[in-house]
This record gives sequence, structure tokens and C-alpha cells, in this order.
Amino acid sequence: MIRTDSLQITPEILGLIASIDEFKGAWRALGTLAPDRLSALRQVATIESIGSSTRIEGSRLSDRDVERLLSNLRINNFTSRDEQEVAGYAEVMDLVFASWRDISLTENHIKQLHQNLLVYSDKDARHRGHYKSSNNSVAAFDEAGNSLGIVFETASPFDTPRLMTELVNWFNKERAADHLHPLLLIGIWVVVFLEIHPFQDGNGRLSRVLTTLLLLQTGYAYVPYSSLESVIEQSKEAYYLALRQTQGTIRTDSPDWQPWLLFFLKALAEQVRRLNRKLEREKLVLAAMPTLALQIVEFAREHGRITMAEAIRLTGSNRNTLKQHFRALVEQRHLVRQGAGRGVWYELK
Repeated sequence: MIRTDSLQITPEILGLIASIDEFKGAWRALGTLAPDRLSALRQVATIESIGSSTRIEGSRLSDRDVERLLSNLRINNFTSRDEQEVAGYAEVMDLVFASWRDISLTENHIKQLHQNLLVYSDKDARHRGHYKSSNNSVAAFDEAGNSLGIVFETASPFDTPRLMTELVNWFNKERAADHLHPLLLIGIWVVVFLEIHPFQDGNGRLSRVLTTLLLLQTGYAYVPYSSLESVIEQSKEAYYLALRQTQGTIRTDSPDWQPWLLFFLKALAEQVRRLNRKLEREKLVLAAMPTLALQIVEFAREHGRITMAEAIRLTGSNRNTLKQHFRALVEQRHLVRQGAGRGVWYELK
């Protein structure tokens, strides 16, 4: 049984929810944003989400690696487990973005999403789409993919089916009753799902897929255009700490939801802040930027980065003219220069 009577809705929690919901309302009024701009924002956010979510679980692929892999996704020839995981995550995200209205929260749908998530993972062929058959504790990983040790113990295989049925039934009942704000409801769902850890592998990635699904179903339509996974990756220590602090109390008479919910809401607020910053930049760019500079920025947004050679091919302009534009874009904080010598490239600030 999931107990929420110990939940404390503090002024800080109320303030975070209010700011997120304010942006949710403002996003509805942003229908004037051109479809190609929305498409570019979503493409960048999707690459960031796939890269970050798989790296949280130990992958070593950069966003650039992810972009390159996704451009060749039809080949279906993946040479490493990291590539298999990225390809599966990309497919399941596409499915959620296209069909979120039709994916009700049931155990069968959760299992199907898990199956889709691990569809290319050879090592997971035996157990994908099925609840775990052996114990699985949660480990943290550093940036090099090395394990930092066990974060917490999870539900036993014997208890998992019962606990998942309880969790799904509880969520759907509470959502229909409308007792809790949807963001609190989704936050509690996620932390309990991770405490159960129902599958042998892929639980962290699936939890982030399900978070996106539930946010979309609750009217947070901006979610595909800004990466929540990237926010979590950049605050990974706080992520694991909040999980550990709340999950150790879930099966007690007085669960402490605060650590996780504060982290979750702050992550959502940061996701909104980043998207808002991108939208403000869009307005400035479209209003004042020279055509040549705009071409450079749009290419960087759509491809994640741009080199001088790519800019020459794209625009047909000479190197000295492009150097001036690149210098101005860096000074105006639209682009960041990376690398040195012939290896210099630029990405969005």
C-alpha cells in the first residue's frame, strides 16, 4: 500500500509547481512558433535525452555519437551494447511521442515499452518484457562508466508482481480522483517504480520514458522540446541521493517523500528554464540576426555542432567572412567554440 498522508506540501514545493504550471500555460499560447523551429528544438532535445539517459546507466556514447548513430538507425548493425541501448531508447521515445494518447498506464503496456526499449539488446533478449526473476540492486556509475557501488536494495522477484499491480492501480485511482497535483502524483509514481525495480535491467531508462509519457498525458506538451534526462545527468549525485533518502522509507508507516519530490520538481523547473532560454534566443535570433549567421545557428541547432568546413559548404561564403560571423556569434553568446587548430567546432551556448 502506498501511503501519502505523510506528504508535506511546503511553500517551496508549491512555488516550484506554480512556476512549472505557469510555463505550461504559456506554452499553449506559443502556437506561433514555426513548425521547423519546433522540429529543430525537438531533434536536439531527443538526442540529449537519449544520450543522457543511457549515460546515467553507464553508457559512454557522447551526444555526437548518438546523433551519428541515429542518422544510420535503419542499418540495424550495432557493434556495442551502448549502441544497442541508444537505438532501443530512440525507438521507444518515438513511440511515446507519436502515441502517448493511446498508451494507458497498465502493466501490459509497461512490459511492452520495456520490450521495445531493449529490442536491440542481445544480452537482454531472455528477460525483456518480463518482470525480474532474480534480485537486482541499484548501482551508480561515474562519467567513465565505472560502478560507484550499490545505491539501494530493491523489491524481491517474489514481491514484484504484487507491488507493480498495487502501484499501477494506485496511480490510476489517484489520477481519476484528482486528489494530488499531477506533478506530485507522477513524482511518487516514479520513485516507487524505481524502488520496486521490476525488470532485470533497463529500469532507470524506462522510468524516464514513463515520466515523459505521464507528463504528456497530463498536459505538459512542451516536454519533447527540452531534455529532462540531460538535467538529471548533470545533477546525478543529487539524483541518487534523493532516491536513496526517499526509497529507504517507502515501506514504512511514514514515507519521507520530500527529498525525491524536491529533486524531481527542481529538475522539471530547470527543464522549463532551459527551454524558456532557448525560446528567448529564438526570438532574438529571428528578429536581429543576419541571414548568414542565422544559417550557421540553424545548422548547429539541427546537427548539434558546426565546423568551418560545414559552414562553407552550407553557405558558399568565403572563410574570412564566415570567421567574422563565427566570432560575432561567440561574442553574442549564441555559440561556444570548442577544440583547437583544425579541429575547431562550434555548438549552441
